[in-house]
Order: sequence, then C-alpha cells, then structure tokens
Amino acid sequence: MELKPGDVVMLKSGGHPITVVEVDEDKVECLWMGTDGDLFRETLPLVALESTEIDPEDDEEDDDEEEDDEEEEDDDKEHGSRKKRKAA
Repeated sequence: MELKPGDVVMLKSGGHPITVVEVDEDKVECLWMGTDGDLFRETLPLVALESTEIDPEDDEEDDDEEEDDEEEEDDDKEHGSRKKRKAA
C-alpha cells in the first residue's frame, strides 16, 4: 500500500478516519479528531493501517440531520411560545 500526505486511512482494527501527514518507510505520521473534538497526532506502523475513502455525501447527510434537528427545536420553541400565550 502506497500512502501520501492527505490520504485518509483507518486502523485495520477499526476506529475513526485518520489523515496521513507524513510517510517514512514503514511508519506513518497521522492526525485525527477524537470524539470530544481533541486533535491527536501519532506515528503508526504502516502494517496497522488500511486505505479508506470518505464519502462527501456522508458529511452532507450529517449536516442535513443537524439542520433538521435545529429546525425541529425552533418549531418546538415557536409552538411552546404560542401555547404559553394562549394559556395566559
């Protein structure tokens, strides 16, 4: 497997997508974002990684879901305000 900086890989054992920063023979320096938003940087053995592709549509779907959630919250607030006005 030939990797270059900017490639996205994953550990063969699973986990988050990891971005290749530097490749040095059988070691790969990588960056990734943890679940709490922390940025990690680590040198990993090439043998532990596999290539993967990030589907841009997956990111768009996540964004759409977040927008839908925000719209629902706005609707709830709007309807809640109306109920309070009627009750008063």
